[in-house]
Amino acid sequence: MRKKSVNASEVAKRSGVSQSTVSRVFTPGSNVAEKTRQKVLKAAKELNYLPNALARGLIMNKSSIVGIAMKENQNPFYQDVLTRLTNGLHEKGYQVLFVYTENDEIEHEDIYKFMEYSVEGVIITDAFLSSEVAMRLSTNQIPFVLLNRYNINMPCHAVSCDNYKAAEEIALVLYEKGYRTPAYITGKVNTSTNNDRQLGFFNAWKSRGITPLIEEGDYTYEGGVKAARNLLNGPIRPDALFAANDVLAFGAMDAMKARGVKIPKDIAVVGFDNIKMASWISYSLTTWEQPVEDMVNLTIQKLLNEINGQIEERTPVFLPGKLIIRNTI
Repeated sequence: MRKKSVNASEVAKRSGVSQSTVSRVFTPGSNVAEKTRQKVLKAAKELNYLPNALARGLIMNKSSIVGIAMKENQNPFYQDVLTRLTNGLHEKGYQVLFVYTENDEIEHEDIYKFMEYSVEGVIITDAFLSSEVAMRLSTNQIPFVLLNRYNINMPCHAVSCDNYKAAEEIALVLYEKGYRTPAYITGKVNTSTNNDRQLGFFNAWKSRGITPLIEEGDYTYEGGVKAARNLLNGPIRPDALFAANDVLAFGAMDAMKARGVKIPKDIAVVGFDNIKMASWISYSLTTWEQPVEDMVNLTIQKLLNEINGQIEERTPVFLPGKLIIRNTI
């Protein structure tokens, strides 16, 4: 027969405090006098008490759950982001509810899951957020922050790398190294990340009287392979290639190597993200490193500020990164 578990009311009775005080003691970040905290912890240890997060949420009217919405993505960059988000939120006393969207855009069904579990806030990474869904979140008083993307038509917090300036600097480095026939392999079109990288790259070259070649890649390895083949088969062969992310760059490099193209002697390659594979000997890819840790920390900070009623101006924040030079330029 299963032994009956000890509940918070028994701990409260043993320590001479209210049940809500017991809940606060086991809620990270809560304000409880140290003497009271120690008294409650002593009683909990004596009774072998394990706190129930759901029950505590009901008492405190606080679920301590944050939703994270993203499209199922094989890019290791987002796996790193999710790990950092999860660890960062856990350190702040929050549990995480993941919702993976099958489509590029977050659906109403996804939002219902967040509301069903009474999440206190939502972080949205690589999925589109329509104004209709954003309105539903706002109507239900669920604050949200966009991470690694932004929407100028949507008044909300957003944290992103400064993709435009990054692409400008990549173009400048390539120009200074003597390359004059650049090409760009796009990510997913109509995303803020791709749009800014493309615009920054093109504007930097056009200011020097050069218009880059362009091929669509959709942020996938297969897209990089196809785009590189198209560029190699085209009437003008590039001498430098900027791919919108590292995964695209890997696909392009493998396709070029299969055709006997020497990198960087024949064609230089630059990626974006600086995922772990970029440093592998087989790639040794020059790439732009996003400030992932700073982006994640600021995203969590802005969301928790909203949850705690600290309303700030809801505008995008762009953080600088840096170019990691390896053997491909």
